[in-house]
Amino acid sequence: MDHSGHGMMMDLPPFTLGRGLQWSADPFFLIACTAGLVLYVWGVVRLKRRGDSWSPARTVSYVVGVLTIMLVMCTRLNDYGMVMFSVHMVQHMVISMLSPILILLGAPMTLALRALPVAARGHKGPRELLLALLHSRYMRVVTHPGFTIPMFIASLYALYFTPLFDFLMGSKTGHVAMMVHFLAVGVVFFWPIIGVDPGPHRPGYLMRMLELFAGMPFHAFFGIALMMASAPMVDTFKNPPASLGIDALSDQNAAGGIAWAFSEIPSVLVLIALLFQWYGSEQRQAKRKDRAADRDGDKELEAYNAYLASLNAKGN
Repeated sequence: MDHSGHGMMMDLPPFTLGRGLQWSADPFFLIACTAGLVLYVWGVVRLKRRGDSWSPARTVSYVVGVLTIMLVMCTRLNDYGMVMFSVHMVQHMVISMLSPILILLGAPMTLALRALPVAARGHKGPRELLLALLHSRYMRVVTHPGFTIPMFIASLYALYFTPLFDFLMGSKTGHVAMMVHFLAVGVVFFWPIIGVDPGPHRPGYLMRMLELFAGMPFHAFFGIALMMASAPMVDTFKNPPASLGIDALSDQNAAGGIAWAFSEIPSVLVLIALLFQWYGSEQRQAKRKDRAADRDGDKELEAYNAYLASLNAKGN
């Protein structure tokens, strides 16, 4: 594997958090993240001007989600991630398991559907196209657990344990493509589980928890496999630049530890979000029942009392 692509990074000083967090923007992610933030804020402002409300918690969640992508892609972490397995693993975990959750909890699609104008009759505007996409067969397939769970698992094993990883790491474009893939896989995996946006596949809360836990053990096993390995497993990180002063095997060990530990973080985040959503939906249902009871004068209750009375009459 030729590492000439990393020539500019050969003189990286030993990694420290301070160095890792210095600004060093990847142009693609800088533009994409900035656009994502601007569009979201535009949507919120548009709703506010119209007198509609939008949850500040959603806005905060979305903004923090996008900032976590910028944190790993627009700082020196991205440079160190090209030559250090452990730093690359931090990037991978954040962009595939933390950023998607935060972005999804920000409900960007719902915001877009509410903020975009409805097209004139007989025409298709951005809002109509977005709705069509959300309810398309394509979306039904890519958000189905039969697709998302294997994809989530394959993203780890099929990538790291085959030459594909080294091929992608050989160029900036390949690296960006890989990170976009991680983000996309994270979004389609977590969307049916905790997404607030309308989507084709919406299982009940218990199924969602099962879907979540179906993917996580594979993440932990992957981390353990890296930690237990007695030799460097990925060519890209076999010979770290001498200037870093690190040993490839111990760095891989650290990468495994990060993958293993990180699989717990989203599980906890998602469980908390799910419990809140579950509670919220129960409350809404209770309110709906109360409203229905007010409307029809508690017919259900009267019928039940009549039924009890009839049983009583039979018993005597």
